Amino acid sequence: MAGTEPARALDMANIASQKKRILRSERERAENRLLTSTVKTYFRRLESAVEGGEAEAIAAEHRTLISKIDKAVQKGALHKNTGARKKSKAARIAAGA
Repeated sequence: MAGTEPARALDMANIASQKKRILRSERERAENRLLTSTVKTYFRRLESAVEGGEAEAIAAEHRTLISKIDKAVQKGALHKNTGARKKSKAARIAAGA
């Protein structure tokens, strides 16, 4: 079992349910980080498409970014107001082209 759990996972807990909760929290945190990181990546892709200036590429990247934001909000990785703010920011970036 050594080396299979996350680095900080089972350091303090002695109760079985708490050990399971720690593992679950780690999994959830990894999923949330994946979703929020993906949103940031697609923001960078949208900004580079705007610099390129091609309207079709900008529209495609904007649609994809909005979809990623909506999925992150749906899964709970982002608060709904944060998602709305990021979608508004994406629209401003896309309109600036």
